Amino acid sequence: MDILSITGLLIGIVAIIGGNAMEGGHLSGLANGPAAVIVIGGTLGAAMLQTPMATFKHSFSVLRWVFFPPAIDMKENIDRVIHWSLTARKEGLLGLEAITENESDGFSRKGLQLLVDGGEPESIRNIMEVELIAQEDKHLHAAKVFEAMGGYSPTIGIIGAVMGLIHVMGNLADPSKLGAGIATAFVATIYGVGLANLIFLPIAAKLKSTIKAQSSQREMVIEGLIAIADGENPRTIEMKLEGYLDQ
Repeated sequence: MDILSITGLLIGIVAIIGGNAMEGGHLSGLANGPAAVIVIGGTLGAAMLQTPMATFKHSFSVLRWVFFPPAIDMKENIDRVIHWSLTARKEGLLGLEAITENESDGFSRKGLQLLVDGGEPESIRNIMEVELIAQEDKHLHAAKVFEAMGGYSPTIGIIGAVMGLIHVMGNLADPSKLGAGIATAFVATIYGVGLANLIFLPIAAKLKSTIKAQSSQREMVIEGLIAIADGENPRTIEMKLEGYLDQ
């Protein structure tokens, strides 16, 4: 669980609600059904219009990474690669076959299988880099869905504000109906800007950060596999891969 994400979200929400209360406002003043429908519905609709179905569905499957990111422990993964290299040095590349069968990470398992099958280092690199780039692009496109929502929601909020003002102008002769229109106008703007800057854009940035860390880990695995294929000394491999710890 990412405590920083949860803490940041709570602080942001509490700061807005608390600040509103300090100014004498009430929570009910920020609750407006029509404004929520306009902003949330309009933002989702715009995002769906610009996004392929597969990417849209994938964006919500990786959304959990904001609070429950995939385990990324570079030191532990370096130790795994060194274990592979020691096994290959003692038993030959075929000695990695048992490790390959028990490997839980699909990316690493594919690379190990290429090693066991006797693939050339350059061929292994090309195959693994294609997979890395494909997976990275898939995840980045999913993150960009939330980035797009962050761009749309303030504009949809302005649309909601204009609609509220239109409602106000149409009821100038009936003062009892002016309050609802004015409330929708201002609250829609708050919803649009708030969702963009407290939810959508931070989610996109956090996902991109997680995806980059995941790709760095996979780049390290590729370098380790190539070094094993080239027959490098395990100690040399370890020293090379330790450079990834500084990222």
